[in-house]
Amino acid sequence: MKGAPAPHITIEAAGARVRVTANGEVLAASRDALALREGAYPVVYYFPRKDVRMERLARTGHRSFCPFKGHASYWSLKGGAENAVWSYEDPYEDMVAIKERLAFYPDKVGSIEAG
Repeated sequence: MKGAPAPHITIEAAGARVRVTANGEVLAASRDALALREGAYPVVYYFPRKDVRMERLARTGHRSFCPFKGHASYWSLKGGAENAVWSYEDPYEDMVAIKERLAFYPDKVGSIEAG
């Protein structure tokens, strides 16, 4: 599947250990996270599912669309924020690096730290 050209998006290895916490609990920790930069937006870290505590997430029916990445699926934190996590499970060709990885909304978790 081909989406709109996305020359303003770069994806590279985060180059550091990245951790996500919520309510004092580590939800994700990885040295294999990818850093996606899109124009003037803050960096978004995409985690391999093996490094995310999937048992702490509940899939929702919410979906969204990005003309550069494709359709996103969402998860809520069990006992916490709704639709706090998203993933492009079948992204456009140019974005295959983030396929099935998970990203967290900074305002719906306690912290996202790199380094």
